[in-house]
Amino acid sequence: METAFVLLSCDLGSESDVIEELKHIESVKETDETFGAYDIIAKIESSKRGRLKEIINSNIRKINHVRSSLTLMEI
Repeated sequence: METAFVLLSCDLGSESDVIEELKHIESVKETDETFGAYDIIAKIESSKRGRLKEIINSNIRKINHVRSSLTLMEI
């Protein structure tokens, strides 16, 4: 199983909406609101690394109110 952690920076006050959208993405296993440079951390899992990249680029980064992201992939 491949795992990635995605740190998201969102528009002010939109964190709850973004977390709700993340919960509807099948590969997203956990989400938490954070304090600091990033607003949300999401743990995603898939059987293939290429699928993780697809989920991040095609689903997560296109959620309304997401300004930027940083992805950390396990090796």
